[in-house]
Amino acid sequence: MENNSEKKFADGLFFSRNENAPDFVVGSLGIQVEKAVAWIQQQKQKENGFINVDIKKSREGKYYLELNEFEPKQGRQAPPQGDRSQVF
Repeated sequence: MENNSEKKFADGLFFSRNENAPDFVVGSLGIQVEKAVAWIQQQKQKENGFINVDIKKSREGKYYLELNEFEPKQGRQAPPQGDRSQVF
């Protein structure tokens, strides 16, 4: 992982949680297509063509999306990411 503590927020991607929604609805992801595509193309892609974005909650209680730039140290294997061919 880079020693850069600068957060990279996902441009054009928005997560919201409706507390009145049924339990099986976690939240909604809004995508501003042109901004999101441009932002994604600017990011370093992993060798498998994926980037990871974390959904986080601020101290004020607002949700936001941040680029996950975690890279395991050399010699250590990354934890399994699951089957990404399935929509969650």
